[in-house]
Amino acid sequence: MNHDTPEARIAELEAENRRLRRFLDEKGLPAEQRHQVRNTLAMLRAIIRRSAETSDSVETYAAHLDGRLDAIARVLGALMRSVAEGVALHTLIADELQAHLAREGDQVVISGPNLRLRAGAAEIVALAIHELTVNAIEHGALMLPQGRIAISWSVVPPAPGGRLTFVWTETGLENLSAEPPRRGFGSEVLERSLRYELKAETDLAYERNGLRCTITLPLPPQITLIEDDE
Repeated sequence: MNHDTPEARIAELEAENRRLRRFLDEKGLPAEQRHQVRNTLAMLRAIIRRSAETSDSVETYAAHLDGRLDAIARVLGALMRSVAEGVALHTLIADELQAHLAREGDQVVISGPNLRLRAGAAEIVALAIHELTVNAIEHGALMLPQGRIAISWSVVPPAPGGRLTFVWTETGLENLSAEPPRRGFGSEVLERSLRYELKAETDLAYERNGLRCTITLPLPPQITLIEDDE
């Protein structure tokens, strides 16, 4: 079997998902968390379908689908290693950028309090970060050596019930055109999927020197703020 085909990759992800579900069952975690992980396969099928519907060629479809499956595979692997604690948001972002050869400290600065994302939130946020990264590579700050990305987030008030604000700011471009006329899968994830899954509101501002994406949402149970002294 060719392990580089989309079919093989999907089979691997389904196997990873089954292992994660068994692990959750063995650990006796709440039914809500088990239910969220079981939803991962439904997300994968939606990714496959919508990637096909929003791609203008077979080559684009294959390339973008493979990248999206990679993003989900990385977060599933991280959840397998640390299901109860979840995945650190900083790690999730840095790993996605590193997968595309964009390293923190070079063109990218990442800052924010210690947030841990568990199953459900982790997958959809990982996909959103992937879409922002790919857009920066194809159309934004990561196209040019002088391009820069500042990624930050805050929780106000810094306690359960707080509101999370995440800001992705690109600079270094010149005379960026207005909002692209064609809105694809990435815009759908940022503006619709995040709202559906996490009650998030997303603002995409296409400024002259780069994209600025601001995502705000009430801190859900799947995202935990870890105090510095813990």
